[in-house]
Amino acid sequence: MTVKQTAGRRDLGEFAPEFAHLNDDILFGEVWNRTAALSLRDRSLVTVTTLMAQGLVDSSFQYHLQTAKNNGITRTEIAEILTHAAFYAGWPKAWAAFRLAKEVWTENKEPAGHGGLFGLGEPNTAFAPYFIGNSYLKMLTTSGVPIANVTFEPGCRNNWHVHHALSGGGQLLLCVDGQGWYQEWGKPARALNPGDVVVIPAGVKHWHGAAADSWFTHLAIEVPGEETHNEWLEAVTDDVYGSLPQDEENA
Repeated sequence: MTVKQTAGRRDLGEFAPEFAHLNDDILFGEVWNRTAALSLRDRSLVTVTTLMAQGLVDSSFQYHLQTAKNNGITRTEIAEILTHAAFYAGWPKAWAAFRLAKEVWTENKEPAGHGGLFGLGEPNTAFAPYFIGNSYLKMLTTSGVPIANVTFEPGCRNNWHVHHALSGGGQLLLCVDGQGWYQEWGKPARALNPGDVVVIPAGVKHWHGAAADSWFTHLAIEVPGEETHNEWLEAVTDDVYGSLPQDEENA
């Protein structure tokens, strides 16, 4: 996932163009995207604890809390992170940080009512680097033909990716709850609703996820093949996602 920031030019581009450049292009454009050296999740952890230690619990802190959530830090983990940091940064600073963290991690939090027939499962932290937003995973089978119940919160989508195989392979998506999207590279996006089936051949670059205003759940079935593996690619940018039709049924 590539971090792209425009706040500097939006808020200070005319008044302080060099600062805007350093903020958008250097800090976020270069430093945050050095994921080979440190993952986005770990960079969020460092940033949140550093800002909390300075007592900077303003709108920028809330932004970085939301970013940490998007980068895969769970509600349980942020509570433990802030609790641990409280002993070094100070109790009042922790209280202030918790007030904002509580807002961020309860936003759109409706887990009990989602997940379809098989339930929500656990936060999909292992694959969080390949998602924008939060997803949940419940493995229904792990041997033979792997079947996963995957739930996306509103606006969540996975990166462009390819299922590779020497022969066979690919994936089937069985949509069971909510509204979502599926798109293959170079083709229009397809709106998904309960009962829809998506056949994804091996070698096809694609992404899938939830509609902007709806939770979405599908079963992901791995098609057996020879020498199968997944290749995760670039994120589905806000420009691409934001260009999708607002009315999924008319897409």
